[in-house]
This record gives sequence, C-alpha cells and structure tokens, in this order.
Amino acid sequence: MGESGRSDVGRRIHVMGNSSSGKSTLAERLSRALELPLVELDALNWEPGWVGLNERDPAELERRIETATEGDGWVVAGSYASFSQRVFWDRLDTVVYLDLGVPRLVWRMLRRSWRRMRTGELLWGTNTERFWPQLMVWRREQSLVWWIVTQQRRKRNQLAGWMVDPTWSHIRFVHLTSPQDIEAFAVAVEESAR
Repeated sequence: MGESGRSDVGRRIHVMGNSSSGKSTLAERLSRALELPLVELDALNWEPGWVGLNERDPAELERRIETATEGDGWVVAGSYASFSQRVFWDRLDTVVYLDLGVPRLVWRMLRRSWRRMRTGELLWGTNTERFWPQLMVWRREQSLVWWIVTQQRRKRNQLAGWMVDPTWSHIRFVHLTSPQDIEAFAVAVEESAR
C-alpha cells in the first residue's frame, strides 16, 4: 500500500492536524483496533472554565502528558507540538497528520460547535461549547474560525520541516489529505490488527 494506506504504524502513534480535522475520531479508531490506550491532549490541558494548562501551568501539562505516555503503547490525539516533542517524540513510531482544506475544517467546526452548544455536551470535564464566540474572528483568543484559517499554512510548514529533520528520522510520517485517505488508512490499520 502507498503512504496513506500503511498499516504498520507501530505502538506509539500521534494523530495531529488542524482543529476539526478529525484527530480524536481517527485516534479513537486506531486505539480500539490496536487495543492501545487513547490519550486526549485536550483532556489533559483544559481545566474548568476553559483554563489551559499550556498557558497557566506548562510544567503540569508536561507532567500529565509524560504520565499518560509512560507505557510501551498508546495513541495520542491532539497537537501541542512543542510539549509532545519534548515529552514523547523520541519514543514515537508514527505521526499521522490530517491535512484537510480550510473550507471543510471551518464547516466541520461550525457544525460540531452548533451541535455541542445545543446539546450542552460536556467537554473535558466541566466545559461546554461556546458557539457565537467562534465566529468573532476579531477576538483571536476565542475564535476557532480565526485559528483554523491562520494556522493551516504554519502547521503544514511545520510538518514539512519535521519530515526532513534528522532529529525525527526514526518517525514514520503519514500525511492524509482527504476524508477518503483518512478512511482508507483507518480501515487498513483495522484490517491489519485482526
């Protein structure tokens, strides 16, 4: 199989990508198929009231990530690249990078946020979705629309750099650019794990 269809992903996997790219969904499928613990970086980061440890207490976030990735196998969902690289990338087998287009990501985010707001779904403890602030692109710290649009190029450039950086030469990078690629990859992993 080609790069996007590889099923030999190892036992230490990091699923990354922009917001609303499907990181948690794919990571959960891989976790189930490979019978490995799922580590949600957002769940480790977000405290009640949408207080992020990445800003309030970076050392505590790093400690939580380290504890969650102590074993010999896991599937991590989320980016937090600087933390992840310091804590577990030296032991990582595979990065699965989800790289969908901005219009699709914005549509997914809006649909998901609207659903979560209407149902009152709890996110990472006691937090609930705030839909309207997502649209306020002039309020950068609150708007996922702003985040998605402004981070896409930066994240792609980061990925390109990591793929050629000798520091990460032990990592297999799988770059998936469409929902069809993501589904084919997930099915390949699931079938290889049977």
